[in-house]
Amino acid sequence: MKKRLESICNNYIIFCVYAFFGWIYEVLLILIREHRFENRGVLFGPFLPIYGFGVLLLLVILRKFMSKEHKANNILYTSLSVFTIVTLTFITYIEYTTPRIYDVSIFLKNYGVELLIINVLTILIVNILAKKFKTIRDINFNIILVFLIIWVITTSLEYVSHFAIDKLTGILLWDYTKDFLNINKRVCFDASRNFAILGTTLLYLVEPFIDKFINKVSYNKKKIICLIIFIPMIIDFIIRIIK
Repeated sequence: MKKRLESICNNYIIFCVYAFFGWIYEVLLILIREHRFENRGVLFGPFLPIYGFGVLLLLVILRKFMSKEHKANNILYTSLSVFTIVTLTFITYIEYTTPRIYDVSIFLKNYGVELLIINVLTILIVNILAKKFKTIRDINFNIILVFLIIWVITTSLEYVSHFAIDKLTGILLWDYTKDFLNINKRVCFDASRNFAILGTTLLYLVEPFIDKFINKVSYNKKKIICLIIFIPMIIDFIIRIIK
């Protein structure tokens, strides 16, 4: 029982840390771009829950996956990794060489076939080379696959969160109508790519230090920290919903 409660405390602290850093990130973006302060999010306090939930979701799904090697001798890993690299490169090239705004349907209509052909040919070539050369077979695609999974998860989470917040509160925290490759103004290519890069960086470079710090704190101190943060946060939620 104690281990389960401590695990809940650990996860809640992780949630709060990233919810706070997410708030800092969003506030700094507005400050840099528009030279003004704006309290981002649906809460009055300095927390953006979507970042906390997002990181927890990534940790639950990817911790075991990250601990294993995913080499090019596996056709599935190779194909998904090549698809990620080719698609990211192709879309980025189109974005910066074509001064028009595309939603997903327009992009696929104009470039879908071309992107598919390039992907298929590249995947075939890399898989053929992987069978012939041991050096290529030993390439570990772990970080690329993690990047792809984070891209899918964070994009889905952002879309669902935007939809839910819109329906529950009527607040539009972000609007990607004028952004490249957007889907119903809720998600767009640039934001999804940035979240994937940020998420990959956090999991590989930042999270190990946070885990190490949390593990050093005693269980009793963790309970106190959780209560101090949880009570005002839940009150904040209730006030926001009522308002």
